Amino acid sequence: GGGSELYRAIVRGMGAAAADAAVALLKDHSAMEIINGHIIPALGRVGEEFEKKRIFLPQLLMSAGAATAAFGQVRATMKDGCGTKGRIILATVRGDIHDIGKNIVKLLLENYGYEVIDLGRDVSCETILKSTQDHNVRLVGLSALMTTTLPAMEQTIKVLRQNLPDCRIMVGGAVLTGEYAKSIGADYFAPDAAGAVRIAEEVFGQP
Repeated sequence: GGGSELYRAIVRGMGAAAADAAVALLKDHSAMEIINGHIIPALGRVGEEFEKKRIFLPQLLMSAGAATAAFGQVRATMKDGCGTKGRIILATVRGDIHDIGKNIVKLLLENYGYEVIDLGRDVSCETILKSTQDHNVRLVGLSALMTTTLPAMEQTIKVLRQNLPDCRIMVGGAVLTGEYAKSIGADYFAPDAAGAVRIAEEVFGQP
């Protein structure tokens, strides 16, 4: 995927080119091959460049737009169930101002047919709890990219556990490991956006 037309179009934020490249790939690749082999790696690369301040928000948004254009073409070929597969809340925990990783996860989940309620960044555990209750959500995704905000993540999980024992919680972010996620009481650790989709499919029971 590294050198593909689609990968380059997304990295450069070229929507029309990304859509055309996706159509060309669909001739001899499955939708999943295109998503996992081209779109996700390109978004991952863009996310890394943004984190390292090599590119800035306008480029990031253009790349996300190009990825969405490509998804649009690919999605047209995927069999679409009626309605949403499930509702998921995403939030970056209190004190944490990074949300590029979360935004890529959101884009991907939406393109897989999930309804995503994005609470944004620097979100208090009270807000997360209230939204989860109000919207009757079965899966909450929390992200943290700064080690200093891990206690806030742990606190949020504790509050959700006490009030909503049936709710599943997935966590992700550069500073987390699967082991640490388990130690703070999360049900799932998503190492990347594709991992978050696999978790959603498991929680909502769709193959």
